[in-house]
Parts: sequence; structure tokens; C-alpha cells
Amino acid sequence: MEDRYRLASRRDFLKRFGATGVLAVVGPSLILAACGEKGQVATTAATTATTAATTTTGANAAPVTSFVEPRTALSGELKVLLWSHFVPSHDVWFDAFAKDWGDRVGVAVTIDHIGVGDVPAAIAGELQSGKPEHDLLQYIAVQSQYEPSVIDMKDIVDEAERRYGKMLELTRNSSFNPNTGKFYAYAPAWVPDPGDYRKSLWTPVGLPNGPSTWDELLEGGAKIFKEQGVQLGLGMSQEIDSNMAGRALLWSFGGSIQDKNEKIVLDSDETIAAVEYMKKLYEQAETPEVFAWGAASNNQGLIAGELSYILNSISAWRTAQGTDTEIANDIFFTPALAGPATAIAAQHVLYNWLIPDASNVNVDAASEFLLHYTENLASATWASKLYDFPAFAERVPKLDSWLDNDPFGAKPADKLSVLKTATDWATNLGYPGPANPAIGQVFGEAIIPVMYADAAQGNKTPAEAVKDATAQIEAIFSDWRKRGLVGG
Repeated sequence: MEDRYRLASRRDFLKRFGATGVLAVVGPSLILAACGEKGQVATTAATTATTAATTTTGANAAPVTSFVEPRTALSGELKVLLWSHFVPSHDVWFDAFAKDWGDRVGVAVTIDHIGVGDVPAAIAGELQSGKPEHDLLQYIAVQSQYEPSVIDMKDIVDEAERRYGKMLELTRNSSFNPNTGKFYAYAPAWVPDPGDYRKSLWTPVGLPNGPSTWDELLEGGAKIFKEQGVQLGLGMSQEIDSNMAGRALLWSFGGSIQDKNEKIVLDSDETIAAVEYMKKLYEQAETPEVFAWGAASNNQGLIAGELSYILNSISAWRTAQGTDTEIANDIFFTPALAGPATAIAAQHVLYNWLIPDASNVNVDAASEFLLHYTENLASATWASKLYDFPAFAERVPKLDSWLDNDPFGAKPADKLSVLKTATDWATNLGYPGPANPAIGQVFGEAIIPVMYADAAQGNKTPAEAVKDATAQIEAIFSDWRKRGLVGG
């Protein structure tokens, strides 16, 4: 592999920014934060008849990569910083894909992958510097708190919608600020957050298809813990999965951080009931390790047989397919759990691509690369082994058929069919309002997981934990409102 396609290590990153500087920028919580015929994708009129990948034939053949001529002549360099994907085959594809595009358009492309837990600090450091080292920054969660430091991506969104139709509402709400009319990010893809459970553990407690409600999760999970010694896997740590699980529980009980008009409504009977539930779940079916998890902990625990149920993507199962087929065949999936109010979950991953607002950034190359990537979302979905889902459904026309008949060896073959309805039960951070900058900061500071943890550990009553979290959130919203970036 050429040097310009090297992987950036944590040591490389710390050399660039320095550990002290990173901590000063983002704080410890973010450091701790850790998911056509013969296979050819239908193309638009904007697509030339060129391909950059070979495929097999048949109904489940890999998509052919298409090349879209840039709207303007390009030159110079394009440096991209993004996470190391939880499904490694994606990065093998992505790096070659980006290099091929650069060779075609005359741009020298550099790809730097770093661990998911290091990405937030890296983004913060680059944007604070005023002279970022990368032209494109990508993270797997909403980055709305950086709206003042990035360019408006409206041109990219408009062009993508002109070519491929309307963007999925979930991803639009996770990249657009209605108060400013600015697309602070481009979000062409996302990842569902189903329940992942071990069938052999849930069958003895009468739930072979896994839990369908939060009540069943508690009842069945507690029984499994008591009789089989295997705990549940809902974290209360300062990492991405705990953030997502906490919101799914909150919404399902009828609570939320804000209403649709961005008014804070966290301090409610519904939120207190959700916190009381989490405290009970911890006391009956979990151990203290859930307070210190990283982003990969629940994946590892599920595969190791140490957890009976987690809220996560399909990556743990895909990992098991390559290491222990018996375990992989025992992992199944559920849609969002139903609570007293609804059955809803956050997306597991929401790709936010950012272009820094700085004079040294190659905006044209970054923009055109993102459009080329969008053209080839079918290849991204395939290379990620159906982990990544498109924000433009037209780009992956075979997604449902792949989910019904997994091309990568699921047993049974339709194991992933539950994900065909994911857009019905997945929503954006900030629901029922937008993922505004305040919501992004609340997520980054892991206020919701800490709220649950404070009550579960007995440090505060549920009502006290909710009140304290609300006070922190009110301060954050107030600051952003003064800057005209949040409504309410």
C-alpha cells in the first residue's frame, strides 16, 4: 500500500495535536466516546458508461462501480479523515475506490483511518486549529455542534437530490439546521440500530424470537441473568452505543430532550419513568461493567456469550461469521422495542461528512468526491456487508432482496429481513425536533447516559438525575440560542 494510503494511528494523531490540546478542546467525555442485471446498479444520465470493479454474475452479484464526471475541473490534493469501519471489508473497498477516483480526475487522494473513539477529538482539533489537515472529515454521529466551523453543504445536497431523488428524512434531520437553513454536514448513508440477541439464551425463557417490548426485555433478561448467569448489554457509559440505547428507551417511554420546536422538555414524568426502568434493569440484569464500556464492549460481550441482548448494528454478528459460525448462527435481530408510548430507536450510525471552512481546503474536490460516493452507495452497502444503508433509496435498488437473501452467508438467509422496515422505527438524534448544535453537544458530552448511570448507581434518585441533566442541557441550549443556531 502506498504511503499516502497509510492508516493513521493514535500515536500519529497525538503527534499532530497533542494529548493536552485535545483534552482542552473536547474534554474527557469525547475521548471516551467510541458500528440492474448481473449486479450492475442502475445509473442516471449523469453517469458515464465506465466501471472500476469486476463482479460475479447472478442475482446476488456485487454492484459495478460507476464514474460520474465532475462538474468542474479538479486538481491538487484531497485528504480524508474517517473512522476505521467496524466491517473491515468496507475500508479495503473505500481506499481503492477513492484512489481510483483520484486517478481519474487528477487529484492526489490521501485516506487516514483512525479508531472510532479518536475521531471526535481529531475533528475538534482540526476545526479549532483554523488550518485543518484534511479536506473531508467524517464521523458516525451528528456533528451539528461544529456548524460555525464548516461550510454549508446545500450545494451537494441539492445536486444529489436532483440526481437521485429526495434524501431520507432521517438523514436530512441529522445534517440540516432549520434555524439557519444550513446543511452543516452531508449525510448520504446511515446504519439501523436493531436489537441483537442470542436465541439459545432467550428460548428457555419463552422468547425464542427475542423481546419485542421493554417489559419483555426486563422480565426475560432478569430471568436469563438469574438462571443462566448472562447479563443484558445496555450500557450507561460515555460512548456512542450507550447514547443511542438511552435515547431509544427515553423515546419509547414518551420522553425526549426537546419538542419539535426545540423547547427543552426532558424533566417530565415520562423521562423519570424511563430512568426508573433503567435502574430496575441494572439491578436485576446487569453488572457494574456497563458503566465503563467502550464502543466495542457490547459487541465483544455478545460474541463471547457474556451478554444476552444488545442494541447495536449487525457488525458483531458479521464478526462472528468469520470467527465462530456457531455463535453467528445463534445471533438474531429485533426491531425497536415497544414501550408505554411507542417503539422507536435512534439510528446506530449516522454518517456526517464535514468540509472545514478554511482557506486551505479543497472544497471542489471534496464536494465532487462525495457525489461520486453517493453515486456508488450500492457498492458501499455491499462492501460493508449490508451494514451501511443509503439515504437515497434509488441508489441501492436491491437492498430489500439482499436483506431477504443475504449474499454473505446468513443462516437462515433471511435473518436480516427485519431491517427492511428500519426506516419505520428509526429516527434522528433530537427527535421530535432536529439534530441542532445543542443536541450535538449534548450527545458529545454523554449527558443522557450519565443521567441513567447516576440513578442506577444510587448516586441520585431518578428525579434528581433528570433534574440535573435538564439543568446541564438548558445551559447548553441557552448558549446556542444566543448564537442564533437553536430555536425554542
